[in-house]
Amino acid sequence: MQFTHEHREIQNTLKRFIDAEINPHVDAWEEAEMFPAHEVFKKLGNLGLLGLTKPEAYGGAGLDYSYGMAMAETLGHIDCGGVPMAIGVQTDMCTPALARFGSEELKKEFLVDAIAGDTVGCIGVSEPGAGSDVSAIKATARKDGDDYLITGQKMWITNSLQADWMCMLVNTGEGPAHKNKSLVMVPLRENGKLRPGIEVASKIRKIGMHSSDTGLLYFDDVRVPQRYLIGQEGAGFVYQMQQFQEERMWVAASGLQALNNCIDWTVEWAQERKMFGATLADQQWVQFKLAEMKTEVEALRALTYRACELYVAGQDVLELASMAKLMAGRLNRLVPDGCLQFWGGMGFTWENKVSRMYRDARLGSIGGGADEVMMGIIAKTMGVAKRRAA
Repeated sequence: MQFTHEHREIQNTLKRFIDAEINPHVDAWEEAEMFPAHEVFKKLGNLGLLGLTKPEAYGGAGLDYSYGMAMAETLGHIDCGGVPMAIGVQTDMCTPALARFGSEELKKEFLVDAIAGDTVGCIGVSEPGAGSDVSAIKATARKDGDDYLITGQKMWITNSLQADWMCMLVNTGEGPAHKNKSLVMVPLRENGKLRPGIEVASKIRKIGMHSSDTGLLYFDDVRVPQRYLIGQEGAGFVYQMQQFQEERMWVAASGLQALNNCIDWTVEWAQERKMFGATLADQQWVQFKLAEMKTEVEALRALTYRACELYVAGQDVLELASMAKLMAGRLNRLVPDGCLQFWGGMGFTWENKVSRMYRDARLGSIGGGADEVMMGIIAKTMGVAKRRAA
């Protein structure tokens, strides 16, 4: 995959925005454990950056997915992990199924405003007892006239303390766990207040990703029109698995620049840090370790770009996207950890950028499908592991 002039212009526009509108505020947002999502998303929407891959009919740019990857990679310029993740939820996690399978009415009601940055969305899959095992979710939507009544819990939901709506995976029937689920658009707030039956039970405090708000939500007979169903009833599990492909490629792409930044910061530090009559960078073992980490990041880039190229060509990239997500999660642990070691005591301070990445990036091996889930998928595509019967 080769980035064109148009790709680079989008990246330059986003980088200028990050330098002017995001990075100067990151420390304050991290301290507050939340950033002003509506304000930031509206500015991104005004720049046309929230709908690069979405249809022009709904305010998007109608570009292929490589442009979304270019944007994801540039988000790595942000000096924390929480804000990029929140943006990625809007662009690549809660809107792909809506754009691909939603009715004309649904897209006009929800997608248009999401692309414009007028609303904040979130994706509701994980629950207290169902994270990596998506088939185990318990939230239900039972029919009552022309409506659904939704009951259940959703946990680890990024953007949920500010979101206007949720793309929610629920059980809409009995039968096999992979065929009884549906994706439903659920408005969360009216006039800035939670709708009846919805409760934000708690704001979850995390070891990292502090500027990203994460919540546990309760739903008690929340009334939603059945016309808010995305696509076909019972096809939600399949839709969500397709949505995960974009999410996992986004995760891999969004880590590339951040990982390189971590290495570059450490190179600069190593060249300045004096020890044993020389600089840290003069030690061959330091040189070799940094060179090894840089090589691994470039290998991740090659894998991620290949997955994107095939995806744009219309091919199924389940295996490659899972590999990229697995490798990104691993490097998001190993690179910050290895770099932090070279910073010594300075690396163990709260304000250090490397220590922040050490905290934030640990989520990469858990969220969006844990490493073990990715390995299970890859084993199945290889034919090593048996696929479960539908």
